[in-house]
Amino acid sequence: MEAHSYQVDVSWTADRKGSLCSPELTAHGGPCVDVATPPEFPKGIPGIWSPEHLFTAAVSSCLMTTFLAIAENSKLSFTHFSCKSKGILEQIEGKFMMSEVILEPTVTISDEKDREKAERILHKSEAACLISNSVKSKVTMSPTINIA
Repeated sequence: MEAHSYQVDVSWTADRKGSLCSPELTAHGGPCVDVATPPEFPKGIPGIWSPEHLFTAAVSSCLMTTFLAIAENSKLSFTHFSCKSKGILEQIEGKFMMSEVILEPTVTISDEKDREKAERILHKSEAACLISNSVKSKVTMSPTINIA
């Protein structure tokens, strides 16, 4: 596959807040997103996406999209996918870093016979997730498989 690029532009709007846009998305009616310093930091703003939230969301949403592709190619029949995720911010050796992302995906299948297949596909998806493979943070996954 050829290299791809993804353009994101950020513009400061006020205080510790900015607007995050991608011309590739806005050209198709996609929204811009407000982004701000999180409230744990001085002058942080609650209720607005932070870089830390976006980082965690990138890992979690990559797991989902990778799972969807592998599940389709593997002919896994499922009725639900969701993933709770938590990014851990720590100060290590004097620098703040996102040290870990904890993923808790839940997949609902209709038949018990597909449980092992679903678990294999989840683990394969985590291993193949290009965002997880691109960050130095530890990525931990604790999957749940439910039967509908």
